[in-house]
Amino acid sequence: MTASLKSHSHGQTMVLTISNPEHRNALGPDMYAAGVEALNVAESSPDVRSVVLTGEGAHFCAGGNLQRLLANRQQPPEVQAQSIEGLHNWIETIRAFPKPVVAAVEGACAGAGFSLALACDLVIAAQNSVFAMSYSSVGLSPDGGATWSLMRALPRATALQLLLCGERIGAERLQQLGVITQTSTPGEALHDALTLCERLNARAPNALSSIKELANDAPTVTLHAQLSAERDHFVRNLHHANAGEGITAFMEKRAANYR
Repeated sequence: MTASLKSHSHGQTMVLTISNPEHRNALGPDMYAAGVEALNVAESSPDVRSVVLTGEGAHFCAGGNLQRLLANRQQPPEVQAQSIEGLHNWIETIRAFPKPVVAAVEGACAGAGFSLALACDLVIAAQNSVFAMSYSSVGLSPDGGATWSLMRALPRATALQLLLCGERIGAERLQQLGVITQTSTPGEALHDALTLCERLNARAPNALSSIKELANDAPTVTLHAQLSAERDHFVRNLHHANAGEGITAFMEKRAANYR
């Protein structure tokens, strides 16, 4: 079976499925390019208000394909560098995507798969799912923004324990640490992610886009710069038609119909 990234629609949510179940959904360059292309199409589509990223079958993603990595050791270093650039393009596209991206995790979420989940805005994970920064277990260092994400999400000692030791950690512990959004009954992560997306889809897309942009920029700018950005976004959103609809709907005690 050929590894691929499948796409289908569920209402106003695009579902992207990592499909390589024979290898626990190990990643490859074709998936990276497909992921970037799918998000570029979704960004310009008014019919898509959110995206769910999940894995086919019992696992989310076991990371890179070790057989492919072994083969790349016989190639010039540029070959692997180009592959990683493809992954990183996908990671950056997810982070910059103006609509919510939710990871729905079952089973194993390891290596670059863990990095991919961390790039998403929200993570719904089955209670029995297992996460691991397994790079050091095979003599490698992380990619996919793992160090960037974990060092911002966790205390230094906790992040380094995961990164240096490659230890497995459960979804419930990661929720306690604030890394993932919520846990689900095994087998229900995708259902719960889609339910969450339905709630997000009912909100004003322009407001969610502003919130995501502001949240992404906040850790790297001064308070003054963030206050200025919040002012500009607020004023722009106030004068958007959705604010008129939202305020009126609230006062009339009815559901808003955002465009």
